[in-house]
Amino acid sequence: MSSKNDMKLGVFIAAAGLVILLGKLGVFGFLGRALWPLVILVPGLFLHVLFFSRRASAAVLIPAGILTVYGLLLGFCNTWGWGFMSHLWPLLLFGIAVGLYEYAFYSPARTGSLTATSVILGVLSLVLFIFTLLGTGALYLLGIVLVAGGVWLMFGRRKQGSRKKWNGGW
Repeated sequence: MSSKNDMKLGVFIAAAGLVILLGKLGVFGFLGRALWPLVILVPGLFLHVLFFSRRASAAVLIPAGILTVYGLLLGFCNTWGWGFMSHLWPLLLFGIAVGLYEYAFYSPARTGSLTATSVILGVLSLVLFIFTLLGTGALYLLGIVLVAGGVWLMFGRRKQGSRKKWNGGW
């Protein structure tokens, strides 16, 4: 063998040994547990790149939007804890709304019904997200805001020197 082939074989054997050692140390398991949402996010971003580089039709934007939102959601929950999913699950509907809206916006044959459907899904997602937050401490915040608004209506709007309860109203 020539020294050139010996060098290639040596590099291959050393790389194989390094991969085996890293695998035994748990590096690949950790990376798999930490970075698996990228398996969903990267294809979504790749489909966006395909469309915006004019290599694919607008139809790829539906799965692109869904996969991108789902990848971001799952990456967030994988990083910060899966307990957040009890509040963020309406974003699953939002992903569908994003995909449909992107398709409706960039499609050559724009249909109003598809845009309306995506907007309705987006609003439904927002309303469901607000309802999930109301089940937590946000309900206290809503109560405080309502009390403050009521107090402001009763006392804050009164003009100085006026004896009327409601100024300029009824």
